[in-house]
Amino acid sequence: MVDKPRWRKRHAAGLNAWWASKRQRTGSDESGAVYAGAENNLRKPPSIEDARCALQDLRSLLKPACNEKHHLKLDPVLKERLMQMKNFLWLYTDFSSNGEAHAANTVGGQWGKAADQAARNAGKKQGVYLSRCLRNWSKAYINNRAALPLCKLSKKYSRVEDEDLAADLKLHLQSIGKFARAQDLVDYLSIPANQATHGFKKTISLKTAQRWMMKLGYRWKKEPTGQYSDGHERDDVVYYRQNVFLPAWNECQSRMCQWDRDTLNDPSILEGDEEIGRRLVVWFHDESTFYANDRRKQHWVHMSEGVVPQPKGEGASLMVADFVSADYGWLHSPDGKENGYFTNENIVAHAEKAMDILQKYYPHEDHALIFDNATTHLKRADDALSARKLPKSPSKSWGITVTKKDSSRKAVLGADGKLLKEKIQMANGELPNGDPQPLYFPEGHVKAGWFKGMAQILIERGYVDALQLRAECKDFKCPSPAGEVDCCCQRLLYSQPDFASVKSVLESSCQARGIKVIFLPKFHCELNFIEQCWGYAKRIYRMLGPSESESVLEQNVINSLDAVPLSSMRRFAVRSARFIDAYQKGLNGVQAAWAIKKYRGHRVLPPSIMQEFDDIHPVPATL
Repeated sequence: MVDKPRWRKRHAAGLNAWWASKRQRTGSDESGAVYAGAENNLRKPPSIEDARCALQDLRSLLKPACNEKHHLKLDPVLKERLMQMKNFLWLYTDFSSNGEAHAANTVGGQWGKAADQAARNAGKKQGVYLSRCLRNWSKAYINNRAALPLCKLSKKYSRVEDEDLAADLKLHLQSIGKFARAQDLVDYLSIPANQATHGFKKTISLKTAQRWMMKLGYRWKKEPTGQYSDGHERDDVVYYRQNVFLPAWNECQSRMCQWDRDTLNDPSILEGDEEIGRRLVVWFHDESTFYANDRRKQHWVHMSEGVVPQPKGEGASLMVADFVSADYGWLHSPDGKENGYFTNENIVAHAEKAMDILQKYYPHEDHALIFDNATTHLKRADDALSARKLPKSPSKSWGITVTKKDSSRKAVLGADGKLLKEKIQMANGELPNGDPQPLYFPEGHVKAGWFKGMAQILIERGYVDALQLRAECKDFKCPSPAGEVDCCCQRLLYSQPDFASVKSVLESSCQARGIKVIFLPKFHCELNFIEQCWGYAKRIYRMLGPSESESVLEQNVINSLDAVPLSSMRRFAVRSARFIDAYQKGLNGVQAAWAIKKYRGHRVLPPSIMQEFDDIHPVPATL
């Protein structure tokens, strides 16, 4: 017998070793048959009973019962793989009662063919790789329910995951300030000293810097805006908020409807409570401006569309003033024919129109009007008492200079087109005993019609030494300590009750008709929920058709206002009420904004809110 060449011997030895390793892996004999009971058996298909049990468990895993509180949250990749396994096992276990495949499923009971069919159903033309994966995943799941086909995590490592490097980069970006850029990271790592510190041989690219900005917690977007910060915590504003507005609000709150997220659509809240008497409805007032060319900037654009000419500027504008309440929404009559919508800047005329509607259609309730602290809302009557610019001695010519108006209250123009001016007398004061005090000498007096002067006015009020006082301290900056008001005539007169408590024209007009008026603190737009109603209406307005004329503009504005849901208005009102509750608990503007975000589902904040804020934002220790 001729000996085989060496290469044939080596080849035969390699084949024998391969068959030996295969028998060890699969438990098969030399003929390739697989024997039962072999460990790690990857060739023998599972039994139909085991596959059906696994199929039932997969269905429960993908669609748990409603009464199961704690169920596994599946990521999209894992869920897709489990769906494919479920389809594969259904094809495998679906066959006729005699054990043969039926016409609707020709691969029933056939492990390999069922996997191939499931792969093709998943959109794979050949499906060889997916078919093999389905068999491996399903067999592993049948043997162990915890063996899910999880997606392998990437083992890539980014240099910015180094805590020291990330902290150094964050510190550098914070030192730059508000407008930090990705290029700043590139420039920072181009410095040789910084490269040596962190083990860099060269700086990073701009694309890498942009990815690192994301990992460091930055996002390229418009900066979110919040409440006003300039003047929000000014001493005089805080004093008014805590000592004037909040007490006035607390006085009204016990008679108001208390809305929360569970009662937004509950009409029984409006029925009131007989124990508290007449219900009080609070109406918030504000103005907003709508522009004809204010349109949506983003929408679906077909790729075939080209450049479209745009109108220049904002176009025609329409200033709208209205009242809104959490109880009824926008102010209007029950039939909707009369509404509080107003386009005139005359705030008193608007208030009169609103009070006409309230007293005509809502007479069974009390009402309060809340305005912002604008100068036009606080304007006093032309002849109102004022201690400023008064002469100390009697004066024949002194008077209040105002614009001359005709019988219809319109300003009168002169021949040169300028406004005509005239002088009027100041209204009467009130003596300490309640009697009226004319500020001008009466008829029959030697100085009849003359202004009495501050000294004489104070003498009539009991200040006999008024003639020895100076008229006014320089720039009205009196050097007297707090509580002393006798440094000058002007300061003394300014502290008199009738001079200090002069009401605005708006307040006098409303109180004359039994309507309470409250003015919001300055810079506190978060307390007026009509601001959010404007935002909702403008979002709808931008989706309407173009406002080609002023009449169309006005109609679009009215349609937008009417489209704001009452439930949304009440949600906005609850948010504003949470801010008021935060200020009542002693929080400032920053603390209140944090608390509202943390307890956004609550109508009021917990009493321990100050302690929670201090625990999360500790004050750094000082040496």
